[in-house]
Amino acid sequence: MLTPGTMAPDFELPDQDGNPIRLSDFRGRKAVVYFYPKDNTPGCTRQACAFSAAFPEYEKLNIPVIGISRDSQASHRRFADRHSLPFILVSDPELTAIEAYGAWQEKKLYGKVSMGVVRSTYLIDEEGRVEKVWTKVKPDVNAQEILDYLRNREKES
Repeated sequence: MLTPGTMAPDFELPDQDGNPIRLSDFRGRKAVVYFYPKDNTPGCTRQACAFSAAFPEYEKLNIPVIGISRDSQASHRRFADRHSLPFILVSDPELTAIEAYGAWQEKKLYGKVSMGVVRSTYLIDEEGRVEKVWTKVKPDVNAQEILDYLRNREKES
């Protein structure tokens, strides 16, 4: 996993509509980049729907939300349509960003060890640096945790 203060690796990957998405295009404002295992699975759907419910708050703050998984662009389109997701879903089948951000790790499930995407979220600052990292996130509360963090930072300023 990347640590706060390090430059966030740039990437150029297709979104659910086939548009190229570059992290560097969001310089000058914060961005949320979250990694998740698979479209239309229970935990990933709950996390995406939580980001969807919180999306108006992110829009008010001018903070884009970018979800990244190995799923295809077509899978992302179906996932976004099925759940009315208003944010960007990026397809990374070659693990370009997933590995660069340290989200491709060994996982254990029912005693079986395999490699997979570890649910993790990054807040990227206006200069393209990692501001905050959430690891082992809970799908239902991750979107709100980030908003709480942002509000607390605002109060401290």
